[in-house]
Amino acid sequence: MEILFLGTSAAVPSKEHSTSCIAVRSGSDIILLDCGEGSQRQLMLSPFSFMKIRAVLITHLHGDHVFGLPGLIQTMSLSNRTEPLLVCGPPGTSHALDAMMSVTEGEATYDVEVVEVSGGEVLDVRGMAVRPYATDHGIASVGYVVQDRERPGKLDADKARSLGVTSGRDMARLKNGETVNGVRPEDVIGPVIPGYRVAYSGDTRPCGSESVAVAGADVIVHEATYMDSEASQAADHFHTTALQAGEVARDAGARYLILTHISNRYDDRSAVEAEARSVFPESYVAEDMAMYTLSSSGLRFDGVFDRSA
Repeated sequence: MEILFLGTSAAVPSKEHSTSCIAVRSGSDIILLDCGEGSQRQLMLSPFSFMKIRAVLITHLHGDHVFGLPGLIQTMSLSNRTEPLLVCGPPGTSHALDAMMSVTEGEATYDVEVVEVSGGEVLDVRGMAVRPYATDHGIASVGYVVQDRERPGKLDADKARSLGVTSGRDMARLKNGETVNGVRPEDVIGPVIPGYRVAYSGDTRPCGSESVAVAGADVIVHEATYMDSEASQAADHFHTTALQAGEVARDAGARYLILTHISNRYDDRSAVEAEARSVFPESYVAEDMAMYTLSSSGLRFDGVFDRSA
């Protein structure tokens, strides 16, 4: 499962950072988390194809999280997309999207299904489970947990050989669910492995239900608009500090935390990262066009794609 940060700025873009958008890819299927202004150009600078986007999950309707959506929908129409697109968001999403498309005279040549959620629902996107949860941003808002497809259990090759299955071809048959020489797949293959779970907070101030909703996530991508020295301002504007994001990850029992939606007032993002690490050591601060891969080996940083093209 790959996580590509297309925009990591809070509210206002800068020369270095675009507004909120994250692409999560499993196989060739992509889910976008928010879609701020400029997201489609960032996608074009990446190895991800916008034609492989199966769903766009909007956390709330502030412009820095949604202004890129009408343009993306129209570009995919101009690129002859025929596959339906799922757009998921809080109450009001359908009206907002209709208004933006109407004002810009945009038109989709394919079906755009809008599903409004408040938390507690489970949606299926190409076998990936999407679970919205309620957040606290002063307006209708949700976060999301995206769970990848289940993975097959591990074949115990030594045990299979001891039971008389020796050829590579017969091992493959077992993996495909066939019984070989009286040996059943369940005799030598472990239980199905649950898919990786990536949680995304969107914009929110700390709320007690969040740690429960994202409990056990492999990766939590959490906003950290402010540092703790400005905690009162964060609360007033319904945002989270880096320290508080670390506490969410710790309390949720997550494996990794990646911070995003960083205010441009913080030129040194390493200080933001250090604050979160003071309570949750496996914390990292995102940069635009940075990609991470989540696998059985853990979370790997794959580098930052060139933005100068």
